[in-house]
Amino acid sequence: MSTLGWVAALLPVVMWVGLLLAPWRPWSTRERIEAGPHVGPVDLSEITVLIPARNEADVIGLTLAGLQSQGSGLQVIVVDDQSSDGTAQIAASFPHAQVVSGQPLPEGWAGKLWALEQGKSHVRTPITLLLDADIQLQPGLLAALLMHKRRENRQFVSLMADLRRTSFWDRLLLPAFVYYFKLLYPFAVSNSSSRLVAAAAGGCILVDTEALQRAGAFASLRNALIDDCTLARQVKNAGYSTWLGLSRGVVSLRPYGTLGSIHDMVARSAFTQLGYSTVLLLVVTVLFVLAYGLPFLLLAGAATWRLGLLALVAMMLSYLPMLRYYQMRLAWALLLPFGAVLYLGMTWSSAIRYWRGVRSRWKDRTYST
Repeated sequence: MSTLGWVAALLPVVMWVGLLLAPWRPWSTRERIEAGPHVGPVDLSEITVLIPARNEADVIGLTLAGLQSQGSGLQVIVVDDQSSDGTAQIAASFPHAQVVSGQPLPEGWAGKLWALEQGKSHVRTPITLLLDADIQLQPGLLAALLMHKRRENRQFVSLMADLRRTSFWDRLLLPAFVYYFKLLYPFAVSNSSSRLVAAAAGGCILVDTEALQRAGAFASLRNALIDDCTLARQVKNAGYSTWLGLSRGVVSLRPYGTLGSIHDMVARSAFTQLGYSTVLLLVVTVLFVLAYGLPFLLLAGAATWRLGLLALVAMMLSYLPMLRYYQMRLAWALLLPFGAVLYLGMTWSSAIRYWRGVRSRWKDRTYST
């Protein structure tokens, strides 16, 4: 084999072993907050929960019930974003929940951010919890999150939700979604003072109300489709400290179940992650081929099979902490390359949508390019 051939054969090994040895440990699940033990009533009167809701009648009741179990004094504002179902009526039936009727979506705004913009004027507390309408907090979670915020002296803390896994496609793709998010936005770097990475999980964000105002939220990011990371960037640029972690106590109620529904979730923002750059899309495609395809080709070579095996073992080892965290069988690591092929296809699907004039499609709304 030529020198160039050996260099090519070593690439996937360097990629996967290098990932395992990276000091910021992007594969790790060490950044986490879980619900603490129930120790009696907790005073949460300094927090207002802001929930944007559009056609969430099937889950909003569970979300609000989860909030009622967190402690006393918690104020809740639900912004009904032009729902056509019973979202507003269900929300209004809960005590201490204020329902704000959302106005029609103005041009140049993303729906969720417009709902949050309307709701923020009703916040009077020093801390705001931005919570998606399909997120249920387990008892004790909000108290643990608030304690972590104070202990770490952070002005912005967010938790990535535990996505429901009820089907083969869920188990194959949803833990991998979190895995790839951590590779793209290493939590350790995002949680440091470095400005290189700023990331958040939009389903659950506890933030100082003053930090929101100083960062210009939500008008300054009104057209952002990846609103959580954009907001984290704005807050960090304003001089505040952010933190992002995992939690099994922040539970997503939204069912996926099918490959099509997961595709819609990923494709609505995958090309946005790449800045709508065709060059970056091609670079990502080449990297995926090298990382996931080349090791299998190396296995077929008498001189290179050991390199292919080493790359595959390192790849799967990097995925095991995520599987352990979500209490899944470790054998799912064997299917990581298959999941990677599907995610690459969803990214291309997102790009094709964009080239056809559709920037994103979500909640019966289409955002044009």
